[in-house]
Amino acid sequence: MAELDTSGGGHKKGPGVKKGKKLSTRVDLTPMVDLGFLLITFFIFTTTMSQPTAMKLLLPDDKVKPEEQNKAKESGALTILMGADNHIYYYEGQLKNDASNFLSASYNGENSIRDVILKKKAYVRSIAQDPNDPEHDLVVVIKPGQNCTYKNVIDILDEMSINVVKKFALVDVFDIEQQLIDKSDATATPSSN
Repeated sequence: MAELDTSGGGHKKGPGVKKGKKLSTRVDLTPMVDLGFLLITFFIFTTTMSQPTAMKLLLPDDKVKPEEQNKAKESGALTILMGADNHIYYYEGQLKNDASNFLSASYNGENSIRDVILKKKAYVRSIAQDPNDPEHDLVVVIKPGQNCTYKNVIDILDEMSINVVKKFALVDVFDIEQQLIDKSDATATPSSN
């Protein structure tokens, strides 16, 4: 604790009386150091550490047969392909031999990819067999082409988040699909995002 030295007695006035020494006050700070360490210890123990943030992953169910793990119903499959100059293409189900179901979309405006995803979600919901999870069969396959930009991939992933698509996968594009993308990119006019 703080200590005050008060020795020196009373003061007498008059001639021949010696003046008493003025002593300075002395403060002992040792208990303050103890208090400081107690406060530091208290705040360390009561502070919540920052929680780690991680992306939530929805993993497929384990099946008995490994070949059934990654299968998707054709009625619930939507494949999105991305080309150069912000061009985007899609097809539902499997790609037909004559590529008649290979269609073009845009990132915004008329015939946007968001509208395509919402229409597919509504269709899958209408044919759903499980009322608790009507979009269980919806699977979106994202295939960036060779000339696709990183920004386009991020835009498509944002669309998956905005439209709350639970099952989607980034997959390499097949050769026949790349040929269709290149052919369509050559005939299409440059679009803006």
